Amino acid sequence: MSNFDGILNRLAVTHREPEDYTGEDGLLYCGKCHTPKQFRMTAPPMEGRILPCPCQCEKERQEQEAAEQEAQRRRQAVADLKHKGFTDPAMRGWTFANDNGKCPQMKHARFYVEHWEQMKMENIGYLLWGGVGTGKSYFAGCIANALMEQEVAVRMTNFALILNDLTASFEGRNEYITRLCRAPLLILDDFGMERGTEYGLEQVYNVIDSRYRSRRPLIVTTNLSLQDLQHPQDTAHARIYDRLLEMCAPIRFSGENFRRATAQEKLARLRNH
Repeated sequence: MSNFDGILNRLAVTHREPEDYTGEDGLLYCGKCHTPKQFRMTAPPMEGRILPCPCQCEKERQEQEAAEQEAQRRRQAVADLKHKGFTDPAMRGWTFANDNGKCPQMKHARFYVEHWEQMKMENIGYLLWGGVGTGKSYFAGCIANALMEQEVAVRMTNFALILNDLTASFEGRNEYITRLCRAPLLILDDFGMERGTEYGLEQVYNVIDSRYRSRRPLIVTTNLSLQDLQHPQDTAHARIYDRLLEMCAPIRFSGENFRRATAQEKLARLRNH
């Protein structure tokens, strides 16, 4: 019992500040917020013992400290996700906040993020197709950044890099593809721009088929037309395109070439100087 009493006595020690005072109930009160820093036990076997408790301002301090620690943890987690998830650091700036409002399809990106849990559960992806420079990659980047801000792991890459990794990788091909498909969302940018060798097409199919079998959603951007995808030139392309069209809802990007318009705006500014 002496050990138990010693523990209780140590627990009963309350840190007292100069401005603290003892109330009419015999408990110590905080001199700042005037709430108790102690409480009296009412149930046996410790009935009548006085133990410390945080006053209101101490509770608020602890809550603020916990919130700051959580915010720091979250910032670090998001930074790590973006470092690992993007192949180009510039993609970290492809966000809804930086959107210029010229892409009418952006509402579908917001919808995807807002309904992410349903998209994930039902394995729904997007096939973003249309001309060069119409905002497809930026659209996909907005989804990636928004989900990473929610601490969802997203991998945004392209097949040119994947094929280079598969060629240069010392690890097995299956292990690499498994790791690539482990992300809750995989985004393949500029699909169809990779070299169309027999080896390359086989690896493209392996990645897409593995993603299909993992039942995790896929977003693809491509300059190919929907007609190209629906009427492939050969069997090798047909089995790839069939998988994509089964997994992804097509969204057409049309209109002006944003890259060209941006370049023209820069030229106009230079002429005005």
